[in-house]
Amino acid sequence: MAGSKEIRTKIKSVENTRKITKAMEMVAASKMRKAQDRMRASRPYAEKIRNVAAHLSFANPEYKHPYLVKRDVVKNVGLIVVSSDKGLCGGLNTNMLRLSVNQMKNWESEGKAIAVSAIGNKGFGFMNRVGANVKSHIIGLGDVPHLETLIGTIKVMLDMYEAGEIDQLYISYTKFINTMKQEPVMEQLLPLSGEQLGSPKGHWDYIYEPEAKPVVDQLMTRYIESLVYNAVAENMASEQSSRMVAMKSASDNAKEVIGDLKLVYNKARQAAITKEISEIVGGAAAVS
Repeated sequence: MAGSKEIRTKIKSVENTRKITKAMEMVAASKMRKAQDRMRASRPYAEKIRNVAAHLSFANPEYKHPYLVKRDVVKNVGLIVVSSDKGLCGGLNTNMLRLSVNQMKNWESEGKAIAVSAIGNKGFGFMNRVGANVKSHIIGLGDVPHLETLIGTIKVMLDMYEAGEIDQLYISYTKFINTMKQEPVMEQLLPLSGEQLGSPKGHWDYIYEPEAKPVVDQLMTRYIESLVYNAVAENMASEQSSRMVAMKSASDNAKEVIGDLKLVYNKARQAAITKEISEIVGGAAAVS
């Protein structure tokens, strides 16, 4: 059995660790509420522009944007991977990256080449380690996503799609369900297919002013930007929720370890006291 001094040192060490995890839990809880507010604020716009763009794919305008045209043969695929910059958030990044890697293996088995764009340090580092073809990346987003910092990374993939270097574009991120549940998802961004959301009722079309091309061009650009921004906002809300839960679990485990160590310490202390009493009694008996 370890001595009393060693046990006291372990107890002190675990107590210090628990203070850190408890503080991180409180910080994550504070950031989580703000991240959830941003995520919920971005959802209505993202859903609306997704519906408008999907309906546009069923319309018959005089101008058909390249993002709406499905290609006959898919040889190259683009993937935007959204992850966190920091760890200590449970299996958040692991689950999303596992989903991405499994899908990448399926594409490779079909003979498709894959180009990757990484948003977040964890995804960027992982894709480099597995030898993925990383075309662009951005790290250090902070706690608040800004569209102007994401545009450069997004534009690399859009330019590749317009140039015919990739035939499909997907995005992989962690969708926020609730505080206790976050789900990794992969969605197709391009080409836009109205079948993903269901066809509109009846026959209809939009009226364009001044003409279709500039309106549709701007709409398609905003469509991609809004969905990527919404994915980053969802991932950040999921990150803070997952980190809060992970830190709470760590704090609870530390509390249990402290309790077990204190029990061992008390037993060791009691054994030492008993030993000393026995020695005193033995010595007294020998003298008498």
